Amino acid sequence: MPLTPAARTASNPRRLRDPSAPRRATALLLAALLLWPLLQAAGFDPAALLAPENLRVAGGFLAQFLPPETDAEFMGYLARATLETLAIATAGMTLAFVLALPLAYWATGAARERPTLNPVVRGLLTLLRGIPELVWALLFVRVFGLGPAAGVLALGLTYGGMLAKVYAEILESVDAAPAQALARSGARRPLALLYGLLPQAARELTSYTVYRWECAVRASVVMGFVGAGGLGQLMDQAMKMLNGGEACTILITFMLLVLAADALSGALRRALDAPPAERPMPLGWRSALLVTALAGGLAASLWLLDMDLGALFTAEAVRGMGEFAAGFFPPELGGGWLRQVARGMWETLAISVVGTLLAALLGLLLALPARRAPWNLLLNLLRSVPELVWATLTALAVGLGPFAGVLALALHTTGVLGRLYAEALQNTPPTAARALRQAGGGRAMAFLYGTLPGAATQLVAYTLYRWEMNIRMAAILGFVGAGGLGQLLYVELSLFHHAQAGTVILAMLALSVAVDWASAALRRGMNRP
Repeated sequence: MPLTPAARTASNPRRLRDPSAPRRATALLLAALLLWPLLQAAGFDPAALLAPENLRVAGGFLAQFLPPETDAEFMGYLARATLETLAIATAGMTLAFVLALPLAYWATGAARERPTLNPVVRGLLTLLRGIPELVWALLFVRVFGLGPAAGVLALGLTYGGMLAKVYAEILESVDAAPAQALARSGARRPLALLYGLLPQAARELTSYTVYRWECAVRASVVMGFVGAGGLGQLMDQAMKMLNGGEACTILITFMLLVLAADALSGALRRALDAPPAERPMPLGWRSALLVTALAGGLAASLWLLDMDLGALFTAEAVRGMGEFAAGFFPPELGGGWLRQVARGMWETLAISVVGTLLAALLGLLLALPARRAPWNLLLNLLRSVPELVWATLTALAVGLGPFAGVLALALHTTGVLGRLYAEALQNTPPTAARALRQAGGGRAMAFLYGTLPGAATQLVAYTLYRWEMNIRMAAILGFVGAGGLGQLLYVELSLFHHAQAGTVILAMLALSVAVDWASAALRRGMNRP
């Protein structure tokens, strides 16, 4: 029986052709032309990794990492700093939660007869979450001095804005009919929200809060680099003293702490998502146990931090904060200074784009192997080290400047995207790839034309979400000499040039908002039929 033309083509893989290949090649060429100036601004120079001088400096420092420091006195300091990091994260998340509840209530239009959004509150949320927590921490350190109070307040403000935004979106996404029915029967809006929307959204709200606590642990580590206590402050001291043994021990503790927080957060979220029949105890008992655990954790955190919360809100403290904040206004708008800030914005954008794209490429490669165990370990190790720590290490490898920031972002983000990419590829239906293999196509062709198209939308969405986070991180990597707006801000604050620093903070906020808008627009474009 003679073969049809389609069957003859399928039986001969050499005759398989992609009709979209010319269009894709054109798109890649245009992308390369757009990427070239960003590569230049980011100082992209892979050869710097192999420069003899850089290899000698980095090798000499890394050689000091072994053996790790295990002196009893140092281990005591390390244990105290680890507990302080957990306490900062817990107290900061509690403050964020207290701020987020009223802000989410005012920001959402849910449970109103005519749902409307509050632009003033939405603008406040943009301000709170648009300024990185490390910047808030640096400012609070200038007001209150070194110590955990700055870290707690910084986490409270930034994460309060994040929680409030997501809480409002979750409440707006559930079925509004029960709340509207309660409102029409005479219930006031708080009661309509409490009994009409909250029961539907409770699991998702709790799951996101637990996930944010996990992120807060990482953030509290990073904020120590500007003097806000915890493991980060200990790491910063070890790096400045070039004490590799202590740095190695602290780095191992970083990884174990973040992995433990990930595991605990994941276990709690799985418990929340489990069907009622599989849950170990009734909802009332679980809720009571969870509230008791949270209250105990908060009490232990406040006791460990030994914070005098009342001293933060005395008339003298409020007056000091007001005078400090007034120094940033009006911001410096001179032409020469604005040109410097514009160059810093361009460099920050380049660091975020190039670092994210490099991570997307590496993450995809690490997501491909079928045997996941060793690669999952590598991905966990990459993402467990905060970007600021990576930047400190990469600056030794390639020198100060934006390329160190690119490498730091790429290393950490590879760990994040690699895990997400692997899950997306595993969840893609294998039908198309299997059909291509049966038609004679190779493994690479089956992946490129069978698996990858099915997962492409999810992969791009993950990458864009991560870019939104990376633009904020790229703005602060300069605190350790990795270029961009962060380096400009750190220098100006060190020189007490508050008006100039105010301009840089506004530039950070504008860049963060612009990237959020661009990322959301790209995702909407992908989802159009």
